[in-house]
Amino acid sequence: MADSHACTLDKIVSLCKRRGFVYQSSEIYGGQAGAWDYGPLGVDFKRNIQMAWWKEMVQLHDDVVGLDASIFMHPRTWEASGHVAHFSDPMIDCKECSARFRADALIEDFCAAHAITAPKPVDTMSHAEMKAFIDEQEIACPTCGKHVYTDVREFNLMFKTHLGPVQTDTSVVYLRPETCQGIFVNFKNIVQSNRMKLPFGVAQVGKSFRNEIIFKNFIFRTCEFEQMEMEYFCMPGTDEETYERWRAERWNFYRKYGIAEKNLQWHHHDKLAHYAKNAHDIQYRFPIGFEEIEGIHNRTDFDLSEHAAYSGKDMAYIDQNDGNARFVPYVIETSAGLNRTFLAFLCEAYEEQNVATDGGEDYRTVLHLHPRLSPITVAVLPLMKKDGLSELAQDIQRELKEDFVTDFDVSGTVGKRYRRQDEIGTPFCVTVDYQSTEDGTVTIRFRDSMEQIRVPRDDITRELHAAIKRYQPVVR
Repeated sequence: MADSHACTLDKIVSLCKRRGFVYQSSEIYGGQAGAWDYGPLGVDFKRNIQMAWWKEMVQLHDDVVGLDASIFMHPRTWEASGHVAHFSDPMIDCKECSARFRADALIEDFCAAHAITAPKPVDTMSHAEMKAFIDEQEIACPTCGKHVYTDVREFNLMFKTHLGPVQTDTSVVYLRPETCQGIFVNFKNIVQSNRMKLPFGVAQVGKSFRNEIIFKNFIFRTCEFEQMEMEYFCMPGTDEETYERWRAERWNFYRKYGIAEKNLQWHHHDKLAHYAKNAHDIQYRFPIGFEEIEGIHNRTDFDLSEHAAYSGKDMAYIDQNDGNARFVPYVIETSAGLNRTFLAFLCEAYEEQNVATDGGEDYRTVLHLHPRLSPITVAVLPLMKKDGLSELAQDIQRELKEDFVTDFDVSGTVGKRYRRQDEIGTPFCVTVDYQSTEDGTVTIRFRDSMEQIRVPRDDITRELHAAIKRYQPVVR
């Protein structure tokens, strides 16, 4: 029998809507496919993930600096990068119901459902081979159940638009499909303006846009998303060692912030992209199965060399410590999806926990989020509205706002308020009661253990900072 208390994608979607993490975009008009809005809690949670990533990648590394490049770039950028020629997916349509699918995903899903293996890896199949396999196996349309398909054809994933008042061939621009190209075209600017010496990295967080064939699985695959990318420039010959170092660092990031090792795995790319020498994905065990949340790639000198060729500008690095030797650096890339990381941390933290002490059943829904990621750090709860408790609690909340994101809740019993805070991942609750008015102490309640301690009002901030510093992720 399936565990009715296990985390499912439907439960995550419901919690996100109910508690203000994520809403369907344009919901009052029936929704916009592939687009989602981040609500009051979602905004803070997403920002905290981004800040944690930035701290690990930039603040803690003296050799990594930041950049915020424009979404619109010169269209030649995407010719140099290979996106105009190569950035596409194999698409197939059902002639009966007009549903549209990725042909490779259609084959992979069929093989997984029927426990069979395709004659060769799907990502190495030609369009004709994909169509032949679909016909041989009589793969039915997932929408209408018929088997009448078009031929497989390429579908370019870039959004094209026009810049300026007149739409001509010369006004075409693209919404960027990835953030890294902004780093590559600014390579020489960063070296010169910041006197950077190899090896060094450039980090960036920003929106990217992809016109996917099909959107599915909530915020996992969307038309606009945020990437957290770092391009690390190094001397050729040191790239393999650098690659392995960043693989280890990125793996440790997810472990540090609470994802169990059993829910992570490496996936090595047997078929490499046109720019890559080596590539691994970090995959997380979502309720839908293991899927990619971050890629680590050895991009060699492809990008800088291509931009030099297309722009006519010299992209070589001059090593003043080696007789002014000139060479084009290799690049190790770490590229994480902020939206997917958001979803992974939610799924990992979600638990329906039986807290009954008498052998019965009393379930609370709790998000075991790391305190540095939680959208609200501390909730202040007066035991009662009357007798000055509410006013005292508000005074304490105002003090805590200087250091933490806070919430104030006076509605319902204190037990129900604890449960509400547990469900949104608030790690600490400060309860103000009648004893607080007598001796100036309050109760701090810890989300994961539900333990409560009594501390003087003046010690609340120090106690919370200490608790955050010593926090250990819950192992389940």
